[in-house]
Amino acid sequence: MASKIYFKIGDVANKFNVNTSLIRYWEQEFDFIKPKKNNKGTRYYTNKDIDNFELIHHLVKEKGMTIQGVKDYIVHRKQNSSLEKVEVIVTLKRTRELLVDIREILNKKNEINIV
Repeated sequence: MASKIYFKIGDVANKFNVNTSLIRYWEQEFDFIKPKKNNKGTRYYTNKDIDNFELIHHLVKEKGMTIQGVKDYIVHRKQNSSLEKVEVIVTLKRTRELLVDIREILNKKNEINIV
């Protein structure tokens, strides 16, 4: 997902393996997620939005926090150094995805050259 500038709601839902309704719900619950919308109302999310979804997804789905717990966590994040660890994890996951994509491209290129 790193090659795009904007992502549609279906792309975001697929990345996190959730329904689009959950993406819309999180968008309503967290005011820092503000996708751009065209005249038809199609949502376009930025990489920053993806990072925010990554944080929310990690805290809700992987750590088991409630929505209110995530809100409180984010409000107090400047006092909580563990958020920096979560942000590092998000960055590392994104870097890993990029490296895996590069490896797949190189493997395909090598397969073509071998044949």
